[in-house]
Amino acid sequence: MIRAIVGANWGDEGKGKVTDMLAAQADIVIRFQGGANAGHTIINNYGKFALHLLPSGSFSSRAVNIIGNGVALNIPSLLKELKHVTEGGVPAPRLMISNRAQIVMPYHILFDQYEEERLSDKQFGSTKSGIAPFYSDKYAKIGFQVSELYDDAYMREKLESVLTVKNVILEHLYHKPTLSVDEIFAQLVEWRDAIKPYVADTVSYLYKAVQEDKMILLEGQLGSLKDPDFGIYPFTTSSSTLAGYGAVGAGLPPYEIKDIIAVTKAYSSAVGAGDFVSEIFGDQADELRRRGGDAGEFGATTGRPRRMGWFDCVATRYGCRVQGATQVVLTAIDVLSYLDEIPVCVGYEIDGQVTKSFPATVDLNRAKPVFETLPGWNKDVRGITDFRKLPEAAQKYVLFIEKELGVPIKMVSNGPRREEIIYR
Repeated sequence: MIRAIVGANWGDEGKGKVTDMLAAQADIVIRFQGGANAGHTIINNYGKFALHLLPSGSFSSRAVNIIGNGVALNIPSLLKELKHVTEGGVPAPRLMISNRAQIVMPYHILFDQYEEERLSDKQFGSTKSGIAPFYSDKYAKIGFQVSELYDDAYMREKLESVLTVKNVILEHLYHKPTLSVDEIFAQLVEWRDAIKPYVADTVSYLYKAVQEDKMILLEGQLGSLKDPDFGIYPFTTSSSTLAGYGAVGAGLPPYEIKDIIAVTKAYSSAVGAGDFVSEIFGDQADELRRRGGDAGEFGATTGRPRRMGWFDCVATRYGCRVQGATQVVLTAIDVLSYLDEIPVCVGYEIDGQVTKSFPATVDLNRAKPVFETLPGWNKDVRGITDFRKLPEAAQKYVLFIEKELGVPIKMVSNGPRREEIIYR
């Protein structure tokens, strides 16, 4: 059986905890898209970890962890992460890297930084991890597959061709130093030797795993509203964040994905630029940010303060639909326990008309939130594991959101730890 765990919103929904929980039951855990530009924070018996490329099954002795062909593989970041995990007392993960995955080149990160500088106040809020330049090169067919690193003559000839163009842009558009073929070639040789024990034909491996009915978990990065087709374009990431892309980014039959778990938070948060209809500001936002999670609401990769807002039914319902969600996990309900009243965004007003449909960016720019206020419970609920033992107002809050989404909320998380979960 194949199930996917994906974000229903902007990312930052608390997927790490849910993936860590379900990875303990999985035979195989696969990262199928994205790169080291976003992370999952996981708290378990080993401690607290922020994973960026390693699949969340890295803490399970049972699971084989696969970095799929759809991932932007930042090799130095992966090696650093492996060291961080093992130095934290975790046994070395069982890891496989698809030989068809492509790598983030040193110049991808430079180009990401230089372009954001050039755009100045019109920048996209990039994490400057090289993701957009990486995917640009992938689809322009000048990217480097892992498999290509093991043919010296081919790799050097291709590198010379690519850098001819890159150096023209560096010199004449960005006015930055040009790059040396010799230096980058030497870097690639060092990287390929470091990852060689993990490189494999994962397509063949996964074909056999499906035949054997292994439990396979697809782990998504970011969320629906960061998808380049269905998200708030152009303030998106550069790879598809949808469960449907898991078939492509991992090399699996799409009809085998049976269960799609969309994760959403009991309030809203986002990192980066773009429209955020239910956003709140000032002291109200600071208080919610400070209370959010064990370390507050700050990006797992960038450390940037997250933008805060109330739960957005319009965006989340849409996010669940484009994911094809079969169930929802509602996280961080404990964070709202300090409130007497909780606003929920139930519609958007655009040019005097109220809609419950999530619009494309050009109309989203003009959207204003329509709020409905629900009673708070003003009581700590952290650690409760029986839904019926939640305060009545907390139960009604969950049921209200479930009705708005039209998808069953099967789990409610009320703390960052694996055991702080309510099953319904």
